[in-house]
Amino acid sequence: MKPSKYFSEEEKKKITAAIADAELNTSGEIRVHIEKRCREEVLDRAAYLFEKLKMHKTEQRNGVLFYLALTDHKFAILGDAGINRATPEDFWEKIKNAMLSHFKEQRFADGLAQGIIMAGEQLKVHFPYRKDDINELSDDISFGKE
Repeated sequence: MKPSKYFSEEEKKKITAAIADAELNTSGEIRVHIEKRCREEVLDRAAYLFEKLKMHKTEQRNGVLFYLALTDHKFAILGDAGINRATPEDFWEKIKNAMLSHFKEQRFADGLAQGIIMAGEQLKVHFPYRKDDINELSDDISFGKE
């Protein structure tokens, strides 16, 4: 099954709504990319996509990528340099653990939504919303071809 067909329309809306909600209170930018397979080290693939999606081009270097490879049961969360400087050392691990509890029950949309909201809460602390803020990156889910 193609990654774009894996989630129902309702699940896709849940994920994009979580992104929009998380970004309401922060200048941070969140993206989700979903593929069928990840044939390499998951963090390497996420880093490649981070650059391909131009996430490193945000003004404050505060982009976050949630990457999920469905068939290979791999996922990663990758934050840009600005976020990694500002957040606690175990920040990403806490989010990954919370997401994993949903993933183990095959509730991927719920896991992604929870992780996105958790990331948004910390982004709000370190990168609060500014009046002149613009949405620098699309809130839409991007999908791999496989």
